Amino acid sequence: MPLSPSILAELAAIVGPQDLLTSCEDLLVYSFDGTAALNQLPGCVVFVTSTAEVSSVLRLANRERIPVVTRGSGTGLSGGSLPVPGCIVLCTVRMNRILEMDEANLTLLVEPGITTLQVAEAAAAVGLFYPPDPGSMKISTIGGNVAENSGGLRGLKYGITRNYVMGLTVVLPDGEVMVTGNKCVKDVAGYSLKDLFVGSEGTLGVLTAVLLKLIPKPAAKKTLVATYSAMDAAAQTVSDIIAAKIIPCTLEFLDRTTILCVEDFAKVGLPTDCEALLLMESDGHPAQVEEEAARMVEIARRNGCREVRIAKDDHEANQLAAARRSAFSALARLSPTTILEDATVPRSELARMVRFVDGIARKYKLRIGTFGHMGDGNLHPTVLTDERNHEEMHRVEEAFHEIFDEAIRLGGTITGEHGVGVAKKGFLPKFAGDAQMRIMRELRKVLDPHGILNPGKMFD
Repeated sequence: MPLSPSILAELAAIVGPQDLLTSCEDLLVYSFDGTAALNQLPGCVVFVTSTAEVSSVLRLANRERIPVVTRGSGTGLSGGSLPVPGCIVLCTVRMNRILEMDEANLTLLVEPGITTLQVAEAAAAVGLFYPPDPGSMKISTIGGNVAENSGGLRGLKYGITRNYVMGLTVVLPDGEVMVTGNKCVKDVAGYSLKDLFVGSEGTLGVLTAVLLKLIPKPAAKKTLVATYSAMDAAAQTVSDIIAAKIIPCTLEFLDRTTILCVEDFAKVGLPTDCEALLLMESDGHPAQVEEEAARMVEIARRNGCREVRIAKDDHEANQLAAARRSAFSALARLSPTTILEDATVPRSELARMVRFVDGIARKYKLRIGTFGHMGDGNLHPTVLTDERNHEEMHRVEEAFHEIFDEAIRLGGTITGEHGVGVAKKGFLPKFAGDAQMRIMRELRKVLDPHGILNPGKMFD
């Protein structure tokens, strides 16, 4: 149902006519996110620039029972920012200021529309470090990172977005503004409400400011690439490194399909005659880095790696990391539709899960490239397909059902970092169980009794 002229006039009065989009041409750009094969035109798009504007929009939407879908850069891969019919898309990309850099307390206060890369660069400019680094960090926004609890290449050692959120300013569905958390390292006064909003996928409130924790920059790092003739051996190397109580900064996996695509795309000299490679990075005190790297080389060789290459300088190390970040883009060049998933298993089950995905590709006659953050068990089986081929898309759906079932059976999860959104809400009950589903539904109903925020996401 289209939004009425009176509602559109109220929205224009809140944000200004120039920050309200209503034409089909303009809305088309906001009808999809990074998720394949999903799109829906919204009722309108509003660009907000302040907490006060967000509050006014939500008060109006709550009064009129109009659904609201918050959107940053639209890089999500589970349909989390996909519009619903007749909704207001509330876009926060213009709320992109650094509000405070506090070097004394190692914190950074930012608006939600700032990109992850801009946060990392602001920290680096004063000799500090913001570790979370999703593959889309050049364009993904901090608001989206918090809403999806994003991970990244450095998640193994440094953790994910949740570990760096110290406080939030949140506008609740009725327009009330709440500030939760602070700069204190220790604070156990009451429930940790900020943690409720991290990973809530825009279903509980709209973030308008994020207080982030920064840490000292590591003094040294060393990047290595190990190549293998068998995927199993690479996966077993990861399991053995963790079992040896080594926690490197980065421990990434690429299979043959992904290697070929990435090298063709990035041209950084990756070997193209192997079945798998591991990108490993150690950082910290120089002596620790040397020792850790040597032990990882030893474990890789014990598992039959063909070669270990050590990056000669920071430039080459950064090139290798950038090549890994380009895996999705590189694979997406091969087929009209690219479906990137993120089943996650305990690290001890990695070899078994890699074998399983390989078998599923053969069973359903699909081209699947597998890469991922193997150090934290997070695999990205990526299907290269064509959404116009309905028979093949049915096989894709069946394949992912088996992959997620196996991940759960092995003690894993249906998503390590992309979120549930629309794409995985059908799998959530089996993973979460009745009690968790009931509690999540009840929490959502308490905070958003009229169900206006991101309806249809995570669960119905």
